[in-house]
Amino acid sequence: MPTPLPLRGLHHVAVTTRDPDASLAFYRDVLGFAPLERPNFNFRGAWLFRDGLQIHVIENRTPEADERIDPRADHLAFAVDDFDAVERALREHGIDYHKQVNAGGIPQIFFHDPDGHHIEIGIYPPTPAFK
Repeated sequence: MPTPLPLRGLHHVAVTTRDPDASLAFYRDVLGFAPLERPNFNFRGAWLFRDGLQIHVIENRTPEADERIDPRADHLAFAVDDFDAVERALREHGIDYHKQVNAGGIPQIFFHDPDGHHIEIGIYPPTPAFK
């Protein structure tokens, strides 16, 4: 069997947006990411950082927003310890969400960023040791 790539970890996730200012505000004010310096690309965007993860917001005026919240769609997932605090914050920000407990018993909340990208929040058990 071929050797797997020598990955060190996840560096960043890129999301496309029609409105970089709205996306920057969302990821900063709702999810608590801090802006980083970004090279002077020939397109608008932002680099953001929190807890070892970067999100790169990239202007692209063509993405289609989907208003449906679909737990099986591509999504970013963030772990939390306080589910009630997440619900309170989403209500304070006026963000619609879908709440469920999955078949594995994991409580989850799904919602969208300003461009319709799905975001999952959950209370996850520890990741088993890799053998």
